[in-house]
Amino acid sequence: MPQIRTDEISSIIRQQIESFDVDLHIDEVGTVLEVGDGIARIHGLEKAMASEMVEFENGSFGLALNLEEDSVGVVILGDYLDIREGQIVKRTGRVLSVPAGEGLIGRVVTPLAQPIDGKGPVDAPHLMPIEGRAPGIAERQPVKEPLMTGIKAIDGMIPIGRGQRELIIGDRETGKTSVAIDAIINQKQTGVICVYVAIGLKASTVAGVVDILRQNGAMDYTIVVSANANDPAPMTYVAT
Repeated sequence: MPQIRTDEISSIIRQQIESFDVDLHIDEVGTVLEVGDGIARIHGLEKAMASEMVEFENGSFGLALNLEEDSVGVVILGDYLDIREGQIVKRTGRVLSVPAGEGLIGRVVTPLAQPIDGKGPVDAPHLMPIEGRAPGIAERQPVKEPLMTGIKAIDGMIPIGRGQRELIIGDRETGKTSVAIDAIINQKQTGVICVYVAIGLKASTVAGVVDILRQNGAMDYTIVVSANANDPAPMTYVAT
């Protein structure tokens, strides 16, 4: 019968203890009490913050708006048809924010920066809150450089400066989208990053705009954010 060496056993146990590593990750979760028309009531998220994002089992996100004593009213940002009573909801610990970074350039994404162009995940490691504080007047640079739209009538009579807001007003089918697309195409090799936000349009219309931008090489510096006509109303709110 072999002799048991206690010092060797103690050494092995000591090595195992020193190399033992426990990666604990605790999530605060709640359960769905009821859901309907894009609104869900959640029980168990007592520490949820106002405007905090929560995540459902199906991967959809929600926005905590109504903080009651025993439940939380959540606006569902995404597909809510397969969310059922009793499903698990967990906190994210951050207010409504979206990924940001150069990885979004050339992509077509939802208002939550989720890709819908079939090109895989978006490489945008940074998060920016949607409801951010606007910089004060003293912090802003003056409008001192023109932004050429490529339309001579606008550039000659109503010049637009970088950093300036300009509203395009017109009835249906009067060419508002054409003006915006021409202005985006004209920013080639100027260093300007363009963001085209489509709200309430048909998916086919958005696909047509993306195709025009791609044919003219404008998707190399453009981000397309699409809240289609069949998307839930909260997604339109986020896009706005």
